[in-house]
Amino acid sequence: MTTVPPKEAGWPPAPGDTLLFENARVRVWSMTLEPGEMFDFHQHHHDHVVIWPEAGVSQGQELGDERWGIVQDAEPGFVLYKTAGTAEPMRPHRIRNVGDNATTHLIVELLERSPDEGELPWVHNRRGSLRRDG
Repeated sequence: MTTVPPKEAGWPPAPGDTLLFENARVRVWSMTLEPGEMFDFHQHHHDHVVIWPEAGVSQGQELGDERWGIVQDAEPGFVLYKTAGTAEPMRPHRIRNVGDNATTHLIVELLERSPDEGELPWVHNRRGSLRRDG
């Protein structure tokens, strides 16, 4: 396992705390958060898949928002897909664990050029929910 590379110019592009695998096509990260713990602002530059092997609840906050208005309520096997697009990186955001147990999820970045120019809404497999509160 490799730890997160040093911060590059701008917002860190590392979407997890541990780099598990990388080749020319994919990069796989894990993110483990204890109850109440936060992973600070970062941004995604690639389309990506988020996999929750275990249940968990998190809140997300986008840069400039006062509220932690993005809620992920995951059942085991919850899978999310996000098209970041090619026009620009996603808006910087952070995430915190609001559940009672430590959570780990995996982030698979697709390093090849996105087929879409702009960012598209999240899609998921319905083994949980992703919603905006407020």
